[in-house]
Amino acid sequence: MLRVLLVDDEPSIRLLVADTLRDAGHRVTVASDGAEAMSLVTSRVFDVVILDIRLPKVDGLTVFRRVRAESPGTDVILVTAYGAVADAVAALKEGAFDYLTKPFDTEEIALHVGRIAERRSLAQELETARAELADRAPAARMIGHCPAMLRLFERIDTMAASDAPVLITGESGTGKELVARSLHDRSSRRGKPFVGVNCAAFPETLIEEELFGHERGAFTGAVRRRDGRFKAADGGTLLLDEIAEIPLAAQVKLLRVLQEGTFELLGSSTTVRVDVRLVSSTHRNLREQIAEGRFREDLYYRLNVLDITLPALRDRRGDLPLLVAHFLRRFSPAGQHPAAIVPRAWAALEHYPFPGNVRELEHAIEHAVVLARGADIDLGHLPADIAGLQATDSPGSSALLPLATAAREFEREYLLRALGLAGGKRGRAADLLGISRKNLWEKLRAHDISDSDL
Repeated sequence: MLRVLLVDDEPSIRLLVADTLRDAGHRVTVASDGAEAMSLVTSRVFDVVILDIRLPKVDGLTVFRRVRAESPGTDVILVTAYGAVADAVAALKEGAFDYLTKPFDTEEIALHVGRIAERRSLAQELETARAELADRAPAARMIGHCPAMLRLFERIDTMAASDAPVLITGESGTGKELVARSLHDRSSRRGKPFVGVNCAAFPETLIEEELFGHERGAFTGAVRRRDGRFKAADGGTLLLDEIAEIPLAAQVKLLRVLQEGTFELLGSSTTVRVDVRLVSSTHRNLREQIAEGRFREDLYYRLNVLDITLPALRDRRGDLPLLVAHFLRRFSPAGQHPAAIVPRAWAALEHYPFPGNVRELEHAIEHAVVLARGADIDLGHLPADIAGLQATDSPGSSALLPLATAAREFEREYLLRALGLAGGKRGRAADLLGISRKNLWEKLRAHDISDSDL
């Protein structure tokens, strides 16, 4: 429920719009002229002001600027005749939420106010998320409160008490290494080393040396003994990331370590005994690898004593505000409050599938924070894949035009951009723009935009 001030000098409009908004659950106060509106905004705080630009006694733009001065957090929707669109667009640059041109239907007003309610609810959710993150211990790296993540946390806590091998599976970017670290941090081994090795990062000829080490003189250039990752992790936890990439020869030696806890360095017959909790991870289907002869079935069962599967970001969309709040706080300059995200940028984030999962979201927010330079994050600050923009877009590069011409060209270009982002679907474009389909249709007709322009 929002507190709404409706300012219009036409009694029929005041009555119709006020009834519609009250039916939607909002508290509505009405004013019939600018002077009455000035008195109300000075003495009370409203969430939304719906304001006709042309008003008796005091004009709407003067009232708008008073609202901005008295209550910067209030959203203002301007109502104007088509001939005064330039004034409305100028007010948008001063911070107005949006504008409508007369004649309009009450559905448009209700839709705009509903969008504001959604945005405020989202902002509150982000603030709650920031507070929740601020209360967390530094070691609590995993973020999420959707059912899938709560089950994951419970599973991690249960498995952390064991020394049995764990196989973590999930798509790239879902946070498999974070799960491995969480298992270690919650275990009795937390005071011992946590060592990670990416099995895909080493050629077949070097992976055994990396894991098990070598003796002096084992090969040309081996001028001194070198302990491998297993020895480095003795007493602690060893993460073998991308375990599916390990060659078959190294798989045999790895199987022995899991069975007996021993191995030999390359070039040595001396047995080395280690106490390591092994955690492995992969984005591949190991059963398919086994069927293709690329992975040993006996090793698979040794690695997969306990298993954890991570959900993709698209399957935990409810965690998006919490994750965004976390990354905004991480990438904002020290001492600076995290930036807000405007509704159309939120719409792009919410509808993007994030094939790269949380890692892609992290990079997207870092990208946006850098480009926004302390301002609110808008659509153009997001990576092109998410925003649906061309990387060469550079607003403000054209010559200076008369304001009315610039406003019209801006609106036309913005409509085309929204339609492009929506794949030409007008209903989807109207949702992104926060207007009704009827209002979008009228704007397309006014700008002579047809399917051939898309």
